[in-house]
Amino acid sequence: MIEQLPIIITVGDELAITLPKLNAVKNRLEAQFNFQTMTANWYGDEASAVFIDLQLHIPKKFNDLHAQYEKNSDFTLFSDDVFSVAVEQKKQLTCIVAITTNELALLGAKEKLLAPYVEKKLHKVLNLIAVQLQLVSLTPLSVN
Repeated sequence: MIEQLPIIITVGDELAITLPKLNAVKNRLEAQFNFQTMTANWYGDEASAVFIDLQLHIPKKFNDLHAQYEKNSDFTLFSDDVFSVAVEQKKQLTCIVAITTNELALLGAKEKLLAPYVEKKLHKVLNLIAVQLQLVSLTPLSVN
């Protein structure tokens, strides 16, 4: 039996086509963030542990999902490119993150920025979630 990791990162199809190396970056970050949140004791109380699905999308898909979910009572808008929706009965938090048009242009032109940029962006998102769920904030994974 394979158990789901507490944090999963999903890359939207359109974004995977635009930034083909993003899936490799996603796999590394998923492992690092799961380890970091485990050592920060985010899952100390298994009964109240929340599974987090971080979804990365292009701006159009982000806007479509925003329109779909914004009326939900468990909708939280963090910024113009990040929102979350909680699913209480499953103890799951889906967090939608847009890679903005400007970010896409930058990351497409300077591929070496992809990993550190996405790492920093998702790290900030996880710390927003930490505040929302009253968990310990995470320290940066790397100093670049």
